[in-house]
Amino acid sequence: MNQQKQNGNIIAIITMFFLFAMISFVTNLAAPFGTIWKNQYAGANTLGMMGNMMNFLAYLFMGIPAGNMLVRIGYKKTALTAIAVGFIGLLIQYSSSLFGAETSVFSLGEYVIKLNFIIYLLGAFICGFCVCMLNTVVNPMLNLLGGGGNKGNQLIQTGGALNSLSGTLTPLFVGVLIGTVTPQTAMSDVAPLLFIAMGVFAFTFIVISFVAIPEPHMRKKGDNTKKEKFAHSPWNFRHTVLGVIGIFIYVGIEIGIPGTLNFYLADASEKGAGILMNGAAIGGAIAAIYWLLMLVGRLTSSIISGKVSTRSQLIAVSATAIIFVLIAIFTPKNVGIKVPTIVYDPIAKTTEILQEAGMPSEQISSFISNPTEEALAAHTELLQTANLDPADVIKSMETPRVPISALFLVLCGLCTSVMWGGIFNLAVEGLGKYTAQASGIFMMMVVGGGIFPLLQQFISDSLGYMQSYWLIIAMLAYLLYYGLIGCKNINKDIPVD
Repeated sequence: MNQQKQNGNIIAIITMFFLFAMISFVTNLAAPFGTIWKNQYAGANTLGMMGNMMNFLAYLFMGIPAGNMLVRIGYKKTALTAIAVGFIGLLIQYSSSLFGAETSVFSLGEYVIKLNFIIYLLGAFICGFCVCMLNTVVNPMLNLLGGGGNKGNQLIQTGGALNSLSGTLTPLFVGVLIGTVTPQTAMSDVAPLLFIAMGVFAFTFIVISFVAIPEPHMRKKGDNTKKEKFAHSPWNFRHTVLGVIGIFIYVGIEIGIPGTLNFYLADASEKGAGILMNGAAIGGAIAAIYWLLMLVGRLTSSIISGKVSTRSQLIAVSATAIIFVLIAIFTPKNVGIKVPTIVYDPIAKTTEILQEAGMPSEQISSFISNPTEEALAAHTELLQTANLDPADVIKSMETPRVPISALFLVLCGLCTSVMWGGIFNLAVEGLGKYTAQASGIFMMMVVGGGIFPLLQQFISDSLGYMQSYWLIIAMLAYLLYYGLIGCKNINKDIPVD
């Protein structure tokens, strides 16, 4: 019997790990997808980040209801509901590639908003409901399956590592599918990824349907136990209120740094990084490193947390991130490093471009050996038909250079990796019976991941990409203050037992 229960727990744990990865996968589709929409709207970064905004806005509406769902219908049914909602959200996002491209809905300044963009935003909003419910399920579920304490925390950290791995791969896959972003790039170009995501959701739904998951917090039918009325609430604790603000700010930092970086590298204009060929793929690969470093940071934190306090970690990473972002802002754009061949192979890319244009193989080889405009002169009409400029084809033979500032921004992934756990841990310290109520509030504050990146894009539209990172510095400064002063519990007189 015990062996059967243990095997059931292992299956449940693996399932929760899988859901943890899907949370990041669905969430991190928004920023790279945004590069498609911003180019369809003449490089409007603010409109490009609207999908991300809608994704996180859902948390504001779903945070507390998701917690109530756990109580009323349990972990399993909440997870199944979330997966079904996520499937619908992805399907609606895909349908934006099929309908509404020619239908104008309203004007927003100089931009005419099309119906397909509205459909995409609706899909992103529905996916936000999905990831909010999944977040509400997996964190307490893993802690429960691990028996709480260190083992429960270890399972959460492992799930977080898989979450980061998924976040690493998502922008990379999207970037490969998009390649070079043009006004003609559409959601249909990333349809394979959406189909894969929907297939994974369908498969996970079937698996979870047959997995036995413990339901210790679900109210039983006929349970007439009155809900305990508390004399206070988490809002009566100063360090909790400041921590709630910290979570609100932190999620904006975590999403804003790689999201804006992705836009910056994908922008081939003078305003952006100026990478003419495969900018989206390169941007996706560089942004993926940020999420990979978050994985490294979380694994490192799980190792050292027994000896280094949460408060010390939060102070150290906040201060370090401020330094990294300052260096990125003040480093000139022309100071850069060549992209590794594994990210961009000039010969392979140019060959692919010319093959798609219909140039014969032997003449492609001739051009590769002597990449000049004269070598393309006989194929001018062919290139024009494929919307290719000879100068751009020659440029594709050069190894792109990525501004060194991008390196310091991706290094921030090491810092942001431990902030969520650190802020949450400090903010609920000493709350006792008010902890569960505080958790629902924290889930609502994830909406900061939509609001602050959108504000950052508004700044980047007005002042430039790098100047928008001054907002990130101000937000990091608040987290540094919280670690130094704001996290101290000055309300110990409130009974919490």
